[in-house]
Amino acid sequence: MLKLLWTAPLSAKVGVLAILAYAFVALFAPLLAPYGETAIVGSSYELWSDKFVFGTDNIGRDMLTRLIYGARNTIGIAFLTVAIAFFVGGTLGMLAAILGGAYDMLIGRLVDILMAIPSLVFALLLLTVFGTSIPSLVLIIALLDSTRVFRIARSAAMNVVVMEFVEAARLRGEGMGWIIRKEVLPNITAPLLAEFGLRFCFVFLFIAALSFLGLGIQPPLADWGSMVRETATLINYNDITPLLPAIAIAGLTVAVNFVVDWMLHLSSGLRSDSH
Repeated sequence: MLKLLWTAPLSAKVGVLAILAYAFVALFAPLLAPYGETAIVGSSYELWSDKFVFGTDNIGRDMLTRLIYGARNTIGIAFLTVAIAFFVGGTLGMLAAILGGAYDMLIGRLVDILMAIPSLVFALLLLTVFGTSIPSLVLIIALLDSTRVFRIARSAAMNVVVMEFVEAARLRGEGMGWIIRKEVLPNITAPLLAEFGLRFCFVFLFIAALSFLGLGIQPPLADWGSMVRETATLINYNDITPLLPAIAIAGLTVAVNFVVDWMLHLSSGLRSDSH
C-alpha cells in the first residue's frame, strides 16, 4: 500500500494526508481540545485571543474545542452511516444480481420508489416523525443512501455472476454466502471502495445540511453544520468565525474526492504519468 501511495499523484497524497489528519483529530479529540465539549468558558461571542484562539460561540463555548469535537461527531456519524448503507445496499445488490427473477424485480421496484422521492425532503419527513436522535439520524440516512449503493453493487455484480468461475462454484454446490464472499465481492471491491468515498462525501454534507436546518446532530453535541448556523450572524460584523466549520467541511470533502479520483483511475486500469 505504501509503495502504491508513493507512485500516486500529488493530489492523492495530499488527500490521504488530510484524511489522516482529520482522523487523528477525531480520534484524539479529548486530548487535543483545550476545554470540555459543552463547557461554557467565557462570554458570548468573545473575540479571538490567546485564551480563546477562535473566540467563543453564542453561549460562551470555546470555538476551537467545538471544532475539534465536531470532527469526532460529524465524521464518526457519517462513517457509521455509510458503513451501514453499504452493508445493507451492497448485500441486497449482490443478492439481486445472483438470484435475479422475482427477487430482483421486487427489490428493484422498491428502490425505484425510494429514489423517486427527493432525499432531503424524505429525510426531513422521517426525522420529524421518528425524532432527531443519533440512532434515528444514522438509520434513516443509511436507509436512503443504501438505495444508491444497491444500484452500484447490483450493476457491478451483474458483470461477475455471468462468469464461468461463478457458475462453477454453483455446480460445486457452494452456498450463497460463499459465492458472495469468495467470488463476487472480491471482483467488485474496487468500484465499491470508490463509491464508498463518494457516498461518504454526500452523507457527510447531508448530515451537515440537516444540522444547519436544526434536524441533524442535536445540541449540546458539537457539529460543524450546526456551528455554522449558531455563529452565522457574526458575518454581519465582518467576523469570519462562521467560515471555520465551513472550511473544515470543504477541506475533508475535497481531500476525499482527491483520493476517490485516484482510486477510480486505478480501478480503470489506466496508467498515470503525472506523479
